[in-house]
Amino acid sequence: MNALSTEEIRQRIDALGPWFHNLDLHGVPTAPSHFLGDYPQVKWRRFSDVVPKSLKGKKVLDIGCNAGFYAMEMKRRGADRVLGLDSRDEYLAQARFAAEVNDLDIEFRNLSVYELGSLRESFDLVIFMGVLYHLRHPLLALDLIYEHVARDLMLFQSMQRGSDRAGKFDQDYNFWSTDQFDSDEFPKMHFIEHRYADDPTNWWIPNRSCTEAMLRSAGFAIAAHPESEVYLCRRCKRPHPDEAYVVRRGEG
Repeated sequence: MNALSTEEIRQRIDALGPWFHNLDLHGVPTAPSHFLGDYPQVKWRRFSDVVPKSLKGKKVLDIGCNAGFYAMEMKRRGADRVLGLDSRDEYLAQARFAAEVNDLDIEFRNLSVYELGSLRESFDLVIFMGVLYHLRHPLLALDLIYEHVARDLMLFQSMQRGSDRAGKFDQDYNFWSTDQFDSDEFPKMHFIEHRYADDPTNWWIPNRSCTEAMLRSAGFAIAAHPESEVYLCRRCKRPHPDEAYVVRRGEG
């Protein structure tokens, strides 16, 4: 695009706001008063080292890309193709503008995680950051990522509440055994019926054990845990027989 002046960039930022990602667009911040500070840059600094320094020859999918911070970081690391998905047009407009200002060739598309099968394409790195707890069907989302788009790595993050300790539990329990459910470390998802942080899309918030158990159950081995809510995972063989992933009636 033609070079924009600082004032023109500022005007476009204001017109496209409000922004959740605080991006630096040629010296103009998009969300300088963010309640989390310089977000997501402040978070990215804590785990950026686990992502390959060079993504040359790789394809990257950013699910729930918002204004495109992570998509742009992956393109800066040399990824051949970066596709950012979001289901909100206002975020996609922000992402497209930010990528244009930064002269980065990234495709952005309106598509939900539940529609991943329509892509008919797999990716070397899938980014799934800050999305899980906004979904009414979070485990389905992980299953769809595994089935349709994840070829190797997945960078994952979820808000977590409850115990931050990863408990160890038996592979099976007797029907009458109930004590394990009283443990704070047992995998648990907190359901938000109304709002959390004044956000009606915050539906399910896991504890740490639940996050890790869901990742394993969906077929993702945890390769690194560089930050309290962030995991680098590798696609692996699923731990359950195929029939375990099919809804059955009248059992248990």
